[in-house]
Amino acid sequence: MNTEPTTVAASRIHGFLEREPVVWLSTVRPDGGPHLVPIWFWWDGEALLVFSKPGAQKVRNLRVQPSVMLALGDADDDFDVGLLRGRAELLDQPTREVLPAEHLAKYAAKLAAIGVSAEEYAATYSQVIRIVPDVFLPWHGRTSPQSVRMAGAPAHSIDEPRRAGLETDGEPVARLPRRPVPRPIVEPRRPNPSLRDWLGEPLARGLRGLTGGFAGPSPVGAA
Repeated sequence: MNTEPTTVAASRIHGFLEREPVVWLSTVRPDGGPHLVPIWFWWDGEALLVFSKPGAQKVRNLRVQPSVMLALGDADDDFDVGLLRGRAELLDQPTREVLPAEHLAKYAAKLAAIGVSAEEYAATYSQVIRIVPDVFLPWHGRTSPQSVRMAGAPAHSIDEPRRAGLETDGEPVARLPRRPVPRPIVEPRRPNPSLRDWLGEPLARGLRGLTGGFAGPSPVGAA
């Protein structure tokens, strides 16, 4: 795949790949279930390099199914995020042989904060995962996100599919209006009829005299 940022979507995602500290990596478990984790990464302009513990779940997943999906960016800013699909390869070379100095520089402060040296990092996260993007997916909210302006593209260029009412892969479209939910009609509860209502006043008076206060039948059954 040509990963040069020739489109607005690709330009935005290149920006995410160059400046974001974390990418969310989605893989598929052997039983078909999803697996999602945040990870550190290095983007070399063509592929992402991820360094993992060799026995991690994501590594076991990739041995069975190499297809992945990744998400970058901050959803709080009107869903200003980048999505991409790709295929992962588990490299035979250990991390210490391919670990870029730029990757260590990118996370130097974080590694120092947890007291992990470069040697310890390479030994612990010895499995190298190389992910090559297949598709860049445009995605943002209702307004033009900051990453569009950073990509140097006119704001309308990424909004055209939405304005035209077209469904694009990964592009959210205007929400359909919510249909009002009809409320159930509840009829007012009628009071239980009295003995007079059931039998008529003359007969009811006679029965009360015979039984000493006969309550009469209930139309709703016994209590």
